[in-house]
Amino acid sequence: MKNVTLHQQGNEKLLEKLTNMRRELHEYPELSMMEIETTKRIRRWLEEGDIDILPFENLEVGVIAEIKGAKPGPTIAIRADIDALPIKEETNLPFSSKVDGVMHACGHDFHTASIIGTALLLKEKRDQLQGTVRFIFQPAEEIASGAKKVIEAGALEGVEAIFGMHNKPDLPVGTVGIREGALMASVDRFEIDVIGVGGHAGIPNSSIDSIVTASSIVTSLQSVVSRNVSSLQNAVVSICNIHGGSSWNVLPDKVKLEGTVRTFQDDARANIPEFMQRTVEGVAAGYGAKAEFRWYPYLPSVQNDARFAEVAKEAAIELGYEAVEAEKSPGGEDFAVYQTKIPGFFVWMGTNGTQEWHHPAFTLEEGALEVASSYFANLALKVLETWK
Repeated sequence: MKNVTLHQQGNEKLLEKLTNMRRELHEYPELSMMEIETTKRIRRWLEEGDIDILPFENLEVGVIAEIKGAKPGPTIAIRADIDALPIKEETNLPFSSKVDGVMHACGHDFHTASIIGTALLLKEKRDQLQGTVRFIFQPAEEIASGAKKVIEAGALEGVEAIFGMHNKPDLPVGTVGIREGALMASVDRFEIDVIGVGGHAGIPNSSIDSIVTASSIVTSLQSVVSRNVSSLQNAVVSICNIHGGSSWNVLPDKVKLEGTVRTFQDDARANIPEFMQRTVEGVAAGYGAKAEFRWYPYLPSVQNDARFAEVAKEAAIELGYEAVEAEKSPGGEDFAVYQTKIPGFFVWMGTNGTQEWHHPAFTLEEGALEVASSYFANLALKVLETWK
């Protein structure tokens, strides 16, 4: 099989095209489920490349495209997310966001342009393609609802496996992070209402202090990880909001807590809500107060199918890129939702950025567009070629 790197093909015009696409997307970012112009741009660029767009009219925003190989074989998918964040840009780039308060601070513009590049490369290699590659340009990753909408629209029907990436600022360009098993954490949210009896701050014995009770709950919840979750597992319980009281000398009757739990193991995720509820209610009862615990499942963890680990590594090495063991991230990704339906594999793509995801000065090196496009084209060819 011939390599498909842009550089080796001497196709600097394609790299320039992808850079221009990425910059245009960066200048005109759109929030989740508002990616109307982004959708139009993606469609236009794919149509200019003579790539078939599938008619999923029930998908409000986002694009599903497909390349059928000249040889029979299974259908696999490659996914890119397309939405931006409600962040005011501070990069001072010449192509900075023209939309006030909205920015591609997570690199989804990079993901989108790269996978369009993959489609353009595979179009040229259609005669070598032993199957079909479906391209999913997915909306609303940042609010964890886009993958679900794509699945509900039927865009995953007939697909045997799915592949995707996230840019990684702390990896150099030309490096691909690969790990089988857990890569990104599950994400869940919880709320706790602590209900006491309000009263005079100088006469606390006539009240049931909801603030003292809530404070004890905050510290006690840390024992969920240290004493209830196995030391062989990973978990984080974080309280991120505390609201209670409206005066300096009045004890409030209610305090509300809100936070998140992250873990990489399904059984830990399943058990933690029970541990938390028991702790919350027990601590509250000890103070004579009451507590209401509510759990909101959000995202499962990204679990990479082991059968694709070796081919994912080979696809990088074959092109002269460096394949490294990917470090886990406690961040969440709704790519995980696809993996609850079909096997999938998600990689880190080195971009040598100056800031982490979601920072107002987030940047990346655009030379990584060439690496990502070539990598996924080669990966698709190899997966279909070796499919069993």
